[in-house]
Amino acid sequence: MMKLLFIMLFMTPLICNWWIFMFSISLMIINVLLHPITLYLNSLSYSYGFDMVSYWMILLTLWIIFLMVLASYKIKLTISNSMFLFILFTLTLFLVLSFSCSSLFMFYIWFESSMIPTLILIFGWGYQPERLLAGFYLIFYTLFASLPMLLCIFYIKGVNNGLFMYLIALDFNLYIYLSLILAFLVKMPMFFVHYWLPSAHVEAPVSGSMILAGVLLKLGGYGLYRVFGFMYMYNNHNYIWILISLFGSVVVGLMCLCQVDIKSMIAYSSVSHMGLVIGGLMTCNSVGLWGSMILMLGHGLCSSGLFALANLMYERTHSRMIFINKGFMLFMPSMSMFCFILSVNNMASPPSLNLLGEILLINSMMSWSNVTFLFLMLSSFLGCCYSIYIYSITQHGSMYIGLKYMNHGDVREYILMFFHVFPLNCLFMKSDIFSLWV
Repeated sequence: MMKLLFIMLFMTPLICNWWIFMFSISLMIINVLLHPITLYLNSLSYSYGFDMVSYWMILLTLWIIFLMVLASYKIKLTISNSMFLFILFTLTLFLVLSFSCSSLFMFYIWFESSMIPTLILIFGWGYQPERLLAGFYLIFYTLFASLPMLLCIFYIKGVNNGLFMYLIALDFNLYIYLSLILAFLVKMPMFFVHYWLPSAHVEAPVSGSMILAGVLLKLGGYGLYRVFGFMYMYNNHNYIWILISLFGSVVVGLMCLCQVDIKSMIAYSSVSHMGLVIGGLMTCNSVGLWGSMILMLGHGLCSSGLFALANLMYERTHSRMIFINKGFMLFMPSMSMFCFILSVNNMASPPSLNLLGEILLINSMMSWSNVTFLFLMLSSFLGCCYSIYIYSITQHGSMYIGLKYMNHGDVREYILMFFHVFPLNCLFMKSDIFSLWV
């Protein structure tokens, strides 16, 4: 584990160059890929190590960061090039530390620290003046929910005499239960505390949207994995979160059909999918945990790809309005194919990770209670509706003649789309590697 962290630290003086930064991220991805996947915590050094969930979350982080650099190539032409790369590097470091630490307090520190580079991305490279309000939403929603968690961590340290996640044992009550999970539910986000996410997505640059949808939402799910590792015996109130999440998944699915902003629609679809992930996690059975991790990986790749695709359309029309972005099938037919693949993957089509994850989550929640079938049915149907809607309304129709369109797409953009679609649809064929830790 320390080898990966030292590679990152020693590459710090060189990251002012765009290509060296991408090369260093590629080295880190290769280093993680060569690491053995095991069920147990290994490569433990200075309280940082890998296990199955950490492995996939770190690999997803490095992969999305690499694609963020590809998607933000226009920043290379500006004077803020070095600053942008430094912010991305800092964010990568904080996320890798978050996913690999085994101390509950250090996890809290890195969990909160990852918000700072994200905030700078939104403030520095966002689109509209409203990005300041979106950044404040991001800060206050997260900090308000995470303060009780910090107090609870201090209490656990006093009672348990240690914060190693795998050796915590104490008597739980409702206050400890709420304090430990509330910060993660807001981060995912759960319905009723989700408003910070669409506003942050709409105002963030493409790199901010990709990292928000691809990795930062997964911090909440990862935190719930770690907390339920020692709190699984106290799950008397989990049914509340399952009901809220399933209800919210249906309501947000309806809200997606009412959006006129492409990025806003993709952001609300993320809230709908995260509702299913929360439901699967709260059942606390092996199938639900397995399905939640697979859906988080699938959603990270699929949603990041959709935001990158929305940015490609924005760069040509300079608008995110659905009514202006029409007829791209005539203008960019090859890119339209990628849009179709990502749209059908978003509604869980074979052979995507989303399908495998949703099948397992439906099995998990149906085995928990038969009543959930109604919400699951409506959520899946609405997911199909808004995915078809966003594809058909942007790719079909007549092009708006009042706009000056640019080139039909270059190699960088097609590589960006391919690197989203390829792992999303090919990892399905080796799906047994996700189940080793269950």
